[in-house]
Amino acid sequence: MSTEDGVLTTTRTARTEGQEFIEASRVFLKDDFLPKLIYCLEHMSDEDIWWRPNEQSNSAGNLVLHLCGNMKQWIVESIGGVRFMRDRDAEFATRDPVPRFELVANIQSSVGEVDEILAALPEQRLLEHCDIQAYKASALQAIYHVVEHFSYHLGQILYVYKLRTGADPAFYRHLSNR
Repeated sequence: MSTEDGVLTTTRTARTEGQEFIEASRVFLKDDFLPKLIYCLEHMSDEDIWWRPNEQSNSAGNLVLHLCGNMKQWIVESIGGVRFMRDRDAEFATRDPVPRFELVANIQSSVGEVDEILAALPEQRLLEHCDIQAYKASALQAIYHVVEHFSYHLGQILYVYKLRTGADPAFYRHLSNR
């Protein structure tokens, strides 16, 4: 979505700060971060997706598994009320490569579930608290955490993409051509 002034990050239809926060969170996850992540997965070899510089570091594939688990625990289960049994350690311990199509399908599905929950979330619930891991967090805090967490690991995946491919994905070049 764009205007003469630049790219819009929301539809500008929100009437409250809560509605704006929810919509902006949905746009970041679904329309900004997810396409960038999928681009990287689709343009790296399977070897590059599962490459790690050392045993203390995570592969891009492990980070995708981790993002799925994080979103499902923090949003789908805690806010959406959908039971989810997470094995967080397995997200990082997986060494047998999960096929690319499965990683892409899982991250798309996870973001889709989160988006559905956020789309239906009344802003009055933003200050309701829920138990997540060892935390008692508000829905607002959970959403903020998931958006920030996705961004953080996307940056790591982009770095691995650039290291392994030697290419710049040039996500922002199209903006200057509008």
